[in-house]
Amino acid sequence: MTTAVTEVRSWLLALQQRIASSIEAEDGSGCFLTDAWTKPPGEKLQGEGVSKLLEGGAVFERAGVGFSHVRGPSLPPSATQHRPELAGAPFEAMGVSLVFHPRNPYVPTVHMNVRMLAAHKPGMETVTWFGGGMDLTPYYGFEEDAAHFHRTCRDALSAFGDQYHPRFKRWCDEYFFLKHRNEPRGVGGIFFDDLSELGFEGGFAMIRAVGDGLLAAYLPIVQRRKAMPYGERERDFQTYRRGRYVEFNLVWDRGTLFGLQSGGRTESILMSMPPVVTWRYDWKPEPGTPEARLYTDFLRPRDWLVA
Repeated sequence: MTTAVTEVRSWLLALQQRIASSIEAEDGSGCFLTDAWTKPPGEKLQGEGVSKLLEGGAVFERAGVGFSHVRGPSLPPSATQHRPELAGAPFEAMGVSLVFHPRNPYVPTVHMNVRMLAAHKPGMETVTWFGGGMDLTPYYGFEEDAAHFHRTCRDALSAFGDQYHPRFKRWCDEYFFLKHRNEPRGVGGIFFDDLSELGFEGGFAMIRAVGDGLLAAYLPIVQRRKAMPYGERERDFQTYRRGRYVEFNLVWDRGTLFGLQSGGRTESILMSMPPVVTWRYDWKPEPGTPEARLYTDFLRPRDWLVA
């Protein structure tokens, strides 16, 4: 590995451990299972990773934080749709991805991912680019929670210039959108992909800012909501809305598609799935209910910085 790749890998592993330790402390009862894995010889994708999973905790029904570093002989189609000149290039990819599914329906689900992809096509210089972001998926909306999350995202990007937060916020709104339902997945956050304009140092600094901002963005919301009382109605709505999360991950998510197309480790790729989910045929909330308010007030693009 080059020095640059080693530096990114070391930071990603440290980030994974730091976030898992903080979530474990916040949960208070659950412990992360650590599953180190290596792709067996003979498969088209080589590499290794560490999956950390907490299930059945007091606060988190499922919390997964995964690290992977893989190498392959040819970039999959999902990685070259914007860079056709790299089709067929050998590559390596590494990143940390997490999803936390809370037990209490008043606590939102959160997703975060930071990653680096490098292509090594013969006759060309190594091309390196970065991606990542974080987004919030509430079941019951609270303006102060959404505003706090978006302020933290803005602050994480402020050192790189004022242009990045509006651009990445809009990108997030457009990306985490269920086209088959014409519905946003949640209240957004930030998202970026194929970032190379800042060079290696700038791109690496960008994903560090995003990764380091996750706990500040999410934990204050957890602490405000985790003790709120709830009943069967709220739990039913939570499991119904989790179905949207599954639909997005399996139909639209580029990270999931990249992992499956490139021969990644299925258990680690699908670790983000919620543990309990329900679907109902053509269900709609009654007007004027808290469940209806999620759709009317939260599941639409909105400038949360002026909320």
